[in-house]
Amino acid sequence: MAFPQDFVSGEQYRYALTNFRIAHEKVEEQRRQLEEQERQIALLRSRIALLEGTAKTQDTLTKQGGTSVDDFSIKNAASQLERLINRWAADVVRAPPANLDSIYAAAISDITGSNEPLPLGASPMQVQNILRHVMSDMISAEVINCLIVTNSSEANVQLTRINEHLFSRNPMVAAVWRRQTFSAAVDSCDSNMAHSIFNDQMPSLVKVLGASMKGVIRIFDAAYNFSRMLHGANVSGASTDAFYRSFVPEIGSALLPRQIELIRRCLKSERGEADRVGATVFPGLVKVVKGTTTGGEQDQDNMQSIVRRAQVICECTLLVGADGTVPIA
Repeated sequence: MAFPQDFVSGEQYRYALTNFRIAHEKVEEQRRQLEEQERQIALLRSRIALLEGTAKTQDTLTKQGGTSVDDFSIKNAASQLERLINRWAADVVRAPPANLDSIYAAAISDITGSNEPLPLGASPMQVQNILRHVMSDMISAEVINCLIVTNSSEANVQLTRINEHLFSRNPMVAAVWRRQTFSAAVDSCDSNMAHSIFNDQMPSLVKVLGASMKGVIRIFDAAYNFSRMLHGANVSGASTDAFYRSFVPEIGSALLPRQIELIRRCLKSERGEADRVGATVFPGLVKVVKGTTTGGEQDQDNMQSIVRRAQVICECTLLVGADGTVPIA
């Protein structure tokens, strides 16, 4: 019995083979096109990340310890800087390069700009905390609130103004610009610029402290790294277009619970009596966000939320006068 055989002619076979080869080539071409599209998309994403300052490069991870910053990491870094300032002030008091009255008078002169004579008898506690106040003033005005990107003070002032101008117009553009600018910032500040800032901010202390000012260089470097962390990384959370500023409550100003945190008990406040700031031992930090858009119009007022309250010691704790007032005038 003959069984039917399945076979095709040579012409049909060649036709099917040709079509299969053509189909295979088209599939291969489509695969290459998809790979090229994925490569182009990856390049585009990396360029966008670079423009936004979010590119996760090894350099960024090394310098900033990450590509974003949150309030918790800011508080930890601020605490480390605060301890560094306190250790330096304690070392100065422990081995003072001049008598305590001279150091105290120099610090008050740098704070107030006045050279009027002060009562004698400054205590080590007074001197230590007034030194911390001077450091807080310098860090707030010259390091955190002034964008240090280059070793030129004039250029840094101009860059700070550019940031403020951009922020007033478009906070998101300002945030991208800050991250891009700080990605090219100097790794460390030139010693000449640091000493220039010291001479401007604390001329009297520079003369009195002498060799003890060497410790201020270390504080300045740590403060600069802290500033780079604040301004050079992404702000985590919803307000990615925010930026940070610092503030230092003035000596003799009112104790505002929302802005300050007492590092020691205030007996007057506990008795319900009014007391004032004796010294600010570390600046407060606020996150500044542009006003929300309502009804198609941009609210011109900036919104500020306190990230870390200023660390303050009150007048009564310092015991700097018979009547509990700070003798700065």
